[in-house]
Amino acid sequence: MAAVLSLDLPDALADLRDLALDLRWTWNHAADALWQEIDLEAWTRTRNPWTILLNASPTRLRDLAADGSFRAHLGRVAAARRAYLERPGWFSSTYGAPALTGVAYFSMEFGLSDALPLYAGGLGILAGDLLKTVSDLGVPLIGIGLLYQEGYFRQTIGADGWQREANPYNEPATMPIRPVLGRDGAWLRIPLDLPGRTLFLRVWHAAVGRTTLYLLDSNDPLNSAIDRGITGKLYDDGGEVRLLQEIVLGVAGWRVVEALQLNIDVCHINEGHAALVTLERARHLARRSGIGFWDAWSAARAGTVFTTHTPVAAGFDRYPSELIARYLGVLLSKNEPAVAEILALGRASGRDECEPFNMAYLAVRSSLASFGVSRLHERVSRNIFRPLFPRWPLSEVPIDHVTNAVHVPSWDSIAADRIWTVGCGKDRWLGMPDELSQSIAATSDQELWAMRGDSRREMIESVRQRLEIHLAARGLPAAVVAQSSSVLDPNVLTLGFARRFTAYKRPNLLLHDDRRFGRLLVDDQRPVQIVIAGKAHPSDEDGKRMIQAWLLFARRTEFRHRVVFLEDYDITLAEELVKGVDVWINTPRRPWEACGTSGMKILANGGLNLSALDGWWEEAYAPELGWAIGGAGRSREEDVDAGDAEALYARLEVEVVPEFYDRDLEGLPRRWLARMRRSMSLLSPRYCGARMLREYVTRAYLPAAERVRERLADGAQRAKSLALWEHRVRRGWGSLHIGTPAVDSIDRGLHFTVPIYLGDIAPDDVRVEAYADPCEDGAPEIIELARGEPIAGTASGYIYATAARTSRPPEHFTVRVVPYHPSARIPSELALILWQK
Repeated sequence: MAAVLSLDLPDALADLRDLALDLRWTWNHAADALWQEIDLEAWTRTRNPWTILLNASPTRLRDLAADGSFRAHLGRVAAARRAYLERPGWFSSTYGAPALTGVAYFSMEFGLSDALPLYAGGLGILAGDLLKTVSDLGVPLIGIGLLYQEGYFRQTIGADGWQREANPYNEPATMPIRPVLGRDGAWLRIPLDLPGRTLFLRVWHAAVGRTTLYLLDSNDPLNSAIDRGITGKLYDDGGEVRLLQEIVLGVAGWRVVEALQLNIDVCHINEGHAALVTLERARHLARRSGIGFWDAWSAARAGTVFTTHTPVAAGFDRYPSELIARYLGVLLSKNEPAVAEILALGRASGRDECEPFNMAYLAVRSSLASFGVSRLHERVSRNIFRPLFPRWPLSEVPIDHVTNAVHVPSWDSIAADRIWTVGCGKDRWLGMPDELSQSIAATSDQELWAMRGDSRREMIESVRQRLEIHLAARGLPAAVVAQSSSVLDPNVLTLGFARRFTAYKRPNLLLHDDRRFGRLLVDDQRPVQIVIAGKAHPSDEDGKRMIQAWLLFARRTEFRHRVVFLEDYDITLAEELVKGVDVWINTPRRPWEACGTSGMKILANGGLNLSALDGWWEEAYAPELGWAIGGAGRSREEDVDAGDAEALYARLEVEVVPEFYDRDLEGLPRRWLARMRRSMSLLSPRYCGARMLREYVTRAYLPAAERVRERLADGAQRAKSLALWEHRVRRGWGSLHIGTPAVDSIDRGLHFTVPIYLGDIAPDDVRVEAYADPCEDGAPEIIELARGEPIAGTASGYIYATAARTSRPPEHFTVRVVPYHPSARIPSELALILWQK
């Protein structure tokens, strides 16, 4: 802690502190030469400017302060950073503060840099890329996460090819973060009441350009030894510790917002881990506004956005009800709702006390805008969450999608960056890069191919250096280690596969027929080579066996120079691979890949995708942009795998390899370059972070901010009205019933008439509709019926009727009654529905 507070720098070098503590250096490399000049070896080993400053000797710093050239370079870099921070961003130029004052983005992981190892995989990398894009576009969004003492494991490979795990301690003092100070000037601590004790959480601050990431840390001496370990490992295997992490993220995370008096309109929950944040926000709103909890809940829910990344229901965190109840009983005060009412929000059937509490169910019920992360994942997610909307058609389950994307400046190579800068300008990713296609089309084939050659060569040099270190660490003979200097060929078609090693991702699909794949690798005229990386979960024995299979395959004499497996897959290694590979291989078993962003990272670098039609590639693929395997069809896993393996080999043998090696008299693969150019120009803008963030801003954040303000205006009158309406409709719903409808054909349409007996329901609290299911991939047809005269002799009985133009026959339509309030979103807020019998 002392090191964090007492870094002494000469006055002439004072700007180094802010540069080192601003994680903008993870994507802007203007200061790289400064860190290298301070300590080249430390930079090569850590890529962490803050560590370099902490370990620089006073003598070295005084020498640099006296170096006019170094000071001038530092001045230019610092001035450029200040200009970046001060320039109006896309958001302020387009909307401005009145439209949206703040978004709090809650995520269990953030993948920004290996200097801040707070991620396990794609979820964290996505969150990190979003924060970087937020900074570039100037969107008023902050991140809230956890500071882990160990984080996710680091992978080593033994001489036998078996994965081993290490959990090094993350020393906060060496990370580019600072303590957050409270209004009293002391380190901000967030108290959290737990059964029998109070947990104290320290708060840290990480600067990410123009935005901030706040991190909660339980490793405080005021806590017990066990509680200090709550923020120990990312995704702790212990169920209760995992729950405590999610309580810290959601409940204590919102308390950070309150303690710092941050003006937040919208909470964005990245996966269900932080779902408790809406409860905590409602509690604070109720106390501050003097309104009831459920009135405040109505307002808080209006300002909550949820993104799910999970493709199977079994992937959600679920906890025994008695475990959740024990903690809720302490967190809720006596003037707030009963624990049973909150437990019902996390169950498909609120009445089933044996059903586990599902954090994702709570997240959906806590949000008025829920999103999957690709077009296909939207359909998958609607099926997963259908139990929360019983009797509602699948097409109306309120899950939309915003396809994930990547922060391009974090992943493009130096050579690719030059191409894009010449064609599109250096600020191309700071706004909405929708019109880059024509600019990149002007780049010559010679320039594109030179870029690919430079990037491939740089990657291979890096692979060789890494492999030498890995082989030596495994204790292999010196002669074997020495061979690392000649693995791979800079002129050979290079495939890349780097993913988590788990069964559904099928990382060994290329080894399905290893002899057939081997023939591709060692072909005399048109050889192929591949670089592989990835981790298996520590308890996934099958995943570890798949890693071992690749290691054993790579050791075979005939393949030793064509196949490389690199251990300890992390952000730095991913950056190196996506810059250099020619073809990115992705082989998930459809539809288990929610999105997958690794293949997006190669787009700006001129890499091409050969992937299963799953996740993002299902919507991005076109024959002129890359290659695809799989799709809907076979049902048995064995048949699917065999068929996809056959398609994978066929694509490589018949299309990919011949096209790469088909050269003209200038030595250029013109067909390959045409495909590269189309992929770069069309897909890079479509799958860049700016597009994703714009969609969240326009489709989620701005509407949510407007809704929450409306519901809190005038003493929260709208929120109170909605809470009363919901209670009223729920209480009277059982008294509703639908009479026998009549549907008559008229000119170019139908005429509907139906008696509706409302019972205890007010006429204005419902809508009566004629519903027809979607045809093929279209939308359902919904026709509202108008309330007519009361039915004589009935209590609250009315004839509903309308004439409507439609090409659908009468038998396609069914009459239904749904709740209605002009400010409510149905069925997100009230999932009741009644159909004609």
